[in-house]
Amino acid sequence: MSLWVVKIGTSLLRGTKDKTTTEMIYAYCDCLAENIQKGEKIILVTSGSVGLGSKCLELSQRPEDVVSLQAAAAIGQGHLMSLYQTAMAKHKKLVAQILITRSDLEAREKYQNASNTLRKLLEWGVMPIVNENDTLSQEELRFGDNDTLSALVATAVNADQLILLTDVDRLYSSDPRKNPSAFPITDVHNARELNSLESKTTDSKGGSWGTGGITTKLAAARIATQSGITVHLADGRQPNFLNQLLNGTRGGTVFHPSTKPLPNKKSWLAHALKPIGALHIDEGASNALINKGASLLLVGIKKVEGEFTANQPVKVINQKGEELARGLCSLSSNELLKNRNSDALVERSPVVMHRDVMVITRKETGQSSQDNYDPPWKVT
Repeated sequence: MSLWVVKIGTSLLRGTKDKTTTEMIYAYCDCLAENIQKGEKIILVTSGSVGLGSKCLELSQRPEDVVSLQAAAAIGQGHLMSLYQTAMAKHKKLVAQILITRSDLEAREKYQNASNTLRKLLEWGVMPIVNENDTLSQEELRFGDNDTLSALVATAVNADQLILLTDVDRLYSSDPRKNPSAFPITDVHNARELNSLESKTTDSKGGSWGTGGITTKLAAARIATQSGITVHLADGRQPNFLNQLLNGTRGGTVFHPSTKPLPNKKSWLAHALKPIGALHIDEGASNALINKGASLLLVGIKKVEGEFTANQPVKVINQKGEELARGLCSLSSNELLKNRNSDALVERSPVVMHRDVMVITRKETGQSSQDNYDPPWKVT
């Protein structure tokens, strides 16, 4: 028995020439219900509220302004849940709607509450259906995506596997619709290979009806694999393939989990929090954090960026301008600026970020430089 998170995107739910949105959802739910009956635990992360709302309004294209997007989401969300509820009721299965924004996961207590709620629903045999709260959250509509949300949900519940269903069969070295020489990438084995993909991928948008794209899927894969979760990028255009995935078939591209996964709290620090400031540190402090597992002391801070209160999340930046770590700062930006040049630092320097509430986020570089690292495939 495994714990799965399955993400279905808008491009799939809008249907095809042969299948309507309703028929697609019913087909997916047939697969989901069958595997829940076998004892599998499944959380569904679904897009589609804006798309369905736009369809109900008979709009020819996705709205662009925030107010229209929120209004379309308000119409579509109820319709979306009704379709899932009816489809799962055929199999005598209950569903539960969970609307989440990124800010809901930024407070540790809320993050744990979300995890506990999802787990209790699974314990009751109910399938949680998660979506971004697009009706109220402007930032998620403009910049968010359910790929990232699905990865955050997967880490919150310590899922075994994450399935990202999309309208392509796998990851390619470049866009196969534009480059006939593009070749498939079947496996991404480690963070270095993922770094290579991210550094060379320029796609940042999905289709005209979605908000994701290959960039967001790579970001989701990073979040999940760092937490020890296997990620499958798979073709969802034929819903029956989901049944094969849930029964052991691999996705078109498999992102393999880290051999040294982050603990749950460290994963939360690395991915769920949104830093609102930055601390620029000297070489000695950088060395202490990376090589000695030390906490960050006030004496090592060279510059404070942004305004924040105590115990808010900030980035730690090294002398090269690279993000080294992130975590909760024990002092406010005003306190840091006030005390940074204090004579008292000569004798005793206070801890600004304790190692227990800090996670190293510097990317693996493979060799002396990421530019010198060549994965088994080469992205064009």
